Amino acid sequence: MRLLQFLRPDGQRAVGLVETPETVRVLDGCESTYALVQQALAERTPLARLVKKRASVEQVDYDGLVERQAVLVPFDHPDPSHMQVSSSGLTHLGSERTREHLRRALQAGETTLSDSLRLFKLGLEGGRPNGNGLPGVSPEWHFKGSGHSVVHPYQDFPVAAFAADASEEPELAGLYLIAPDRTPRRVGFALANELSDHITERSNSGLVSHAKLGGSSFGPELLLDELPQSIAGLSRIVRKGRLRWEKPFLTGEDNMSHSIGNIEFHHFKYDQFLVPGDVHVHYFGTATLSFAEGIKVDASCRFEISAPPFGRALVNGIRRVNNVFRYGSMKAA
Repeated sequence: MRLLQFLRPDGQRAVGLVETPETVRVLDGCESTYALVQQALAERTPLARLVKKRASVEQVDYDGLVERQAVLVPFDHPDPSHMQVSSSGLTHLGSERTREHLRRALQAGETTLSDSLRLFKLGLEGGRPNGNGLPGVSPEWHFKGSGHSVVHPYQDFPVAAFAADASEEPELAGLYLIAPDRTPRRVGFALANELSDHITERSNSGLVSHAKLGGSSFGPELLLDELPQSIAGLSRIVRKGRLRWEKPFLTGEDNMSHSIGNIEFHHFKYDQFLVPGDVHVHYFGTATLSFAEGIKVDASCRFEISAPPFGRALVNGIRRVNNVFRYGSMKAA
């Protein structure tokens, strides 16, 4: 079961159940996934059951929504300031190149490991709890921003003029709502593109947090079903209508060094995140990057990220923008 949020021609929000690749069935009296989840929690009803109950006779054409850029991210907060976006890294088993780097470094002696390889090694050894009731080791963690940083599907990422790079990271996102009792509730999963400045990231490990403070997108559909253990997706870059780069990516727990439950624990263990009513979007990491193969992107490029369980591909472009705050423009209050 997959949900879609969209705008009607009059600008009002609506939620639909994706029935076919071409057809979306509108949910009656439901103007946001957020309100739908709140109702399910209040009534102690499974979300999927409430969706079926709300399904109306009205249908809309999916292609029509895409053409008029009416598709929204599938879950958000009415106030973007109450939507926290974050990510974990070094969570997947990685490419053969990454594992070969680790093997060679270990042969040379563990003291020669970079911080990233050391953290990757820790995840391989202890990223999955062993059943003793205790969590595994913590993964890499980054703050991406509030809901103001999120870009809707089929929209362009605004890339700041100072950014050295802006390229894709095809990932899964976990979507959560903090319940009134401060318990995080997982609403579902979605495809995601965690745009990052990889040139800045590679220049110095201390700058990774800066490199992650760009836009991101997820969706267009929200998967309510159980997440498959292994997911084979496809990441593509199309430039001026022609394929520029394409590569499969693997995700799901069979392809991860950290379990999803372990990643979730190491995010929500911080009480400051457990604010009732807040929305959290957390990206689970990737091992597939066009940047790693020397691909450079520009404003004529379009990212397309797809995987069979999630319906339509997540599509976004990029555009350069001037940052609002300029050096030397600070004024006293």
